Amino acid sequence: MNNQRIMVVDDDFNINQLIKLYLEKEGYKVTSVQDGNQALKVFKDNPPALVVLDLMLPGMDGWDICREIRKISDIPIIMLTAKGETFDKVLGLELGADDYMVKPFDPKELMARIKAVLRRHKPAKEDDSTEIAYPNLSVNLSQYSVTYYGKQIEFPPKELELLYFLASNPNKVFTREQLLGQVWGFDFFGDSRTVDVHVKRIREKLNKESADERWQIKTVWGVGYKFEVK
Repeated sequence: MNNQRIMVVDDDFNINQLIKLYLEKEGYKVTSVQDGNQALKVFKDNPPALVVLDLMLPGMDGWDICREIRKISDIPIIMLTAKGETFDKVLGLELGADDYMVKPFDPKELMARIKAVLRRHKPAKEDDSTEIAYPNLSVNLSQYSVTYYGKQIEFPPKELELLYFLASNPNKVFTREQLLGQVWGFDFFGDSRTVDVHVKRIREKLNKESADERWQIKTVWGVGYKFEVK
C-alpha cells in the first residue's frame, strides 16, 4: 500500500475531490488546498512527495507557486490548465514543472502520470556518490550545490541537474531531445528550446574571465551539447 502524500491545489472543489478520491484509491495520502496563498504555507509546513497544481487560482497563481517551490525544493510538480488558457510548455519546463495536463482530463491518465513522475524522481541517498569534480568546479547532486572557484553558486534544480548529467558523461554528445528526456523525463514534448535556455544560463553562471579551459559545455552544431574535457 502506498503511503506517499500528494498535495492537490485547485480552487474547483469538485475537481479537488475527484483527484483526491482517485489518489486515495491508489493508496496515497492527500492534502487538498483551494487557495494559492495557502498552498505555499501548507507546502512549507509539510512538504509532500508531489504537487498537482492548477494554473489559475485565487491569490497566488500556479506560475508563481511553481517558481517559489523551486527556490526551496525539487519535489515533482504536475500542472493543470483549463482548455483555452495559455500554457507555454517551455515556460512550464523552465519554471520547473515536471508534467502538465489540460482540463478536462481522464483521472486514470493523471494517476498514471503521477506514478511515472514519482518513479523518475528518486532522491539521492546520503551514502550515494553524487558529486562530480573537475578543476575549479564541483557539482553535488545530493546537496544540490555547485562550487565554482571555491565559491558556492546558486543553481535552480533543473540547471544543476543538467550540469550534473553533462559533467557525468564527459566528451559524450547528447541531442537536445536526449537531454530533455534524461533531465526532465519528457519524451513527448518535441520542443527543445528549454535545453538551450538552461545551457545559456549555466554558461552565464560559469562565465569567468579566468574560466578553466580544461573543461567546457560545448555546442555541437546540428546535434546538441557535450561536456568537453581536455
